[in-house]
Amino acid sequence: MKARLVWLILCGIWGSTWLFIKLGLEDLPPLTFAGIRFVISCAILFPLVWFRRLPVPKGRSDWFLLIGTGILSFSLNYGLVFWAEQYITSGLAALLQATLPAFGLILAHIHVPTERITWVKFAGVVLGVCGVGVVFSNQLALSGRQALAGCVGMVLSAFFAAYSNVLVKTRGKNLDPAVLAAYQMLFGLIPLLLYGIAFEGSPFRFRWTGIAVLCLLYLAIVGSVVAFLLYYWLIKNMDVTKTMMIALVTPVVAVILGMLVLNEELSWRTLVGGAMIIAGIGSIVVRTARERAQAVGS
Repeated sequence: MKARLVWLILCGIWGSTWLFIKLGLEDLPPLTFAGIRFVISCAILFPLVWFRRLPVPKGRSDWFLLIGTGILSFSLNYGLVFWAEQYITSGLAALLQATLPAFGLILAHIHVPTERITWVKFAGVVLGVCGVGVVFSNQLALSGRQALAGCVGMVLSAFFAAYSNVLVKTRGKNLDPAVLAAYQMLFGLIPLLLYGIAFEGSPFRFRWTGIAVLCLLYLAIVGSVVAFLLYYWLIKNMDVTKTMMIALVTPVVAVILGMLVLNEELSWRTLVGGAMIIAGIGSIVVRTARERAQAVGS
């Protein structure tokens, strides 16, 4: 029950971040925007790690894991997300990021012996992805090379995030979630800021509007600190495939926020696609619960 509640909270948080990224990009350049987001997050997480006296990673394998997944999950994944949303809609970005469970299903099959591909899981992911496609099918009209490049970037970002998640699941069980998130962000923000400041200019010369500051703080505190602490707890208490299914629900949350904030209309695509997403997730969760119940009974 606790894991399900955390799962729902994360769906709400990450469903809202697409809107805040899009709004922030109206005033801030993408890579430096992403880098400063994680600077603020680290400024909160590291004192938390110190206050709780959490153990610092000691082994070489732990440091390699933190550096590698930090670059995968934060430098590459978030760098591509922020960059791509300049050229495509936030809805289309959410749709393409929803390919994450498909990558995760394959990678988990390779790296996690207990999470093999089954027909039920495969069908659930396919149904969910198709549902997301229905929700945003009216936004798939691409124009120009920049839009195409943005779409490719989003698919690549999903792959990098999926790979990072599987590595954390298989090799990061001994690391506290706060330590894991803090050091990953630290190693991930360095390439973002180095590249961003070199090619996007000094942050002191950016257009710091009230909306830009609000978006930055929301993404840093709620979208990063709160969300990643919850997420890394969740991936230790729920199998990789189901945690990655969050990516299928976040576009639906984005549609609802669009209706409330931007007065967007509710279309038949949203209703049908949302039903397909819930059906896909439900088929995986229900079947897995039955299998575990049967295993305990035997």
